[in-house]
Formats: sequence, structure tokens, C-alpha cells
Amino acid sequence: MPSKSRTDFRSTAPGDPHRRELVGDTEGSEPSGDAAGSKPAPGLYLVPTPIGNMRDITLRALDILQHVDLIACEDTRVTGRLLDHYGVPTPVTPYHEHNARRVRPELLRRLAAGASIALVSDAGTPLISDPGYRFVREATDAGYPVTALPGPSAALAALTASALPPDRFLFIGFPPPRASARLQAFQEIAQVRASIVAFESARRLTGCLNDMREALGEREAVVARELTKRFEELRRGTLADLARHYAQAGPPKGEVAIVVGPPGDRQPPGDGVIDGLLREAIQGRSLRDAVDIVAERLALPRRAVYERALAMKPGAMKPGQRR
Repeated sequence: MPSKSRTDFRSTAPGDPHRRELVGDTEGSEPSGDAAGSKPAPGLYLVPTPIGNMRDITLRALDILQHVDLIACEDTRVTGRLLDHYGVPTPVTPYHEHNARRVRPELLRRLAAGASIALVSDAGTPLISDPGYRFVREATDAGYPVTALPGPSAALAALTASALPPDRFLFIGFPPPRASARLQAFQEIAQVRASIVAFESARRLTGCLNDMREALGEREAVVARELTKRFEELRRGTLADLARHYAQAGPPKGEVAIVVGPPGDRQPPGDGVIDGLLREAIQGRSLRDAVDIVAERLALPRRAVYERALAMKPGAMKPGQRR
């Protein structure tokens, strides 16, 4: 097990041509109680952990994990592998959605007694799609110091690599698993003029992409999987393109993030344009298929086209259509 000095995590040999001075080396740059190699001040520390590549962890995060009194984590086996890799002996306790209500009071009592506690998730930044929010809120309400460290985030990694506008974005975590609730959730954000970042399970990916297209209209999108790992992949296309690909190829392996571009700046087509295309598309087709064709052609939400079709007078469509 390495010692607890700063040299555990970097080379400081004077003759090393690759030696770099870190911000933390400058006198006065470290906050009190958070200097490298020292015991952190009492309080709660939110520590990001790698999302796939073990090397994606900061020196400061390792210092904090090495010297706090306790680490609260989602899965002790997952966090244990990270701690073993870096020789960190700090005790861990599980804190996850199934035991949070029972464990949280004890963690708050530890903070009240002057302990330093690190909160980590299985991967990435704590509180992003994990149960840490309530703990942080109650610790803050009780007056205990809360310190957030910067570090890995699957949402930001996917966004910045997507080549879609990153200046304004909405992170929505995991959409609801049920199709009806998921579609409603997407409809509620359809008018948000920003890129959208979501997580999704591989087995629900195709359904999620189809619901996004129906609620948001046709947009550019990226499916990112296995970020920072050996088989990292970013697949780009429209929502329809991506939905077709995964419907044919099957669910991908690994963790999945979806980035959807903002709505376009063009003026929406008028009712007359939609009506004309619907009359053409309905010939020899069902109403459902006609709506799909027009929605994709005009890059409109499917629901908007469907509601327009229902609003058209019965005689507006030529006889012989299939419903």
C-alpha cells in the first residue's frame, strides 16, 4: 500500500523533464483542511470517480478518498475495485436507493460528530442519476460543509464529443421506463431550445429514440456508448436513422447516453402544406403510415401531424383511404 504523501500520485523527481507544477503546489492555493496529503476538514465531500477508465481520476480526489473517515458508495464491490487499484484503505459503507432512508440519519450523525465523509457513485459525478441529492440537501440544511470536486461525467463527455451545440443543454437523466410516461416527458420539453442529454438502458434504446422522434420531431442526435472504454462508440444521425439502426442491429452493449440537438430555426410549415402532403401520403396507406411519412418529411413531431390529420374534414381526404 502506498504512503499517504503527495508522491503517491505523481512523480516529483527534480530531474524529470516531464515534471509539472500543479495548482495545488502554490502556497495558499489549497483551501484550509484540503491540502494534499492532509486530513480533510470535517464535512461532506462529493467525489467523482472514473466512468470506465481507471486513470480518469484527479489527484485531489485520490487525496480525499485516502484521508476521509468514511466513504459512502452505491456498491461497495464497484468502489472497492477502485480503492484497491489505488491502495486506498478507507472504510466504505453502502448508500443507495434501497437503504438511503435508513442509512442517511447515521451518516448525518457522523457529520455532526465532526467526521469527514466522501460520497461517490459507481461511476461519474455523485448526484447525477443517483440517490445522493437528499443526503446533500439534509447535510446543507443542518449546516454541515459540503464540498464538490470536479471530475468525470458521462453526460458532459457525451455532450462535448457529440458535435452538437453545447452552449445550452438540458440533462434529463433516465427517461421513464414506460412508453406512455416517456413520451409525455419528451412532449413536455419539446419546445426547449437547447440540446438534450439523457441516459438510457440498452434494451430500451430503440423505443426511446422512436419516442423522442415522435415528441421532438426529426433532429440530429448522437448515441454514445462505452465512453472512455476500449470499445467507445459515437453513432451520429437523425433520430429516425438511429432508431432504424438499433432496431435492426439490436441493443448495443454497455452504458448508453443520448444527445439530441436543439430544434431548428426554420419556420414551421403551415396547415396547408401539412394537409396537402397528408392527402398525397394517404393514398393506398393507413392513416398511421401517412402520418409517419409526413412527420419524417417535414421533421415535425408525429403527434402534431396526427392531430392535424384528425382535424381535417372527412371529405378532405379522397375516398379509398385506409384507416
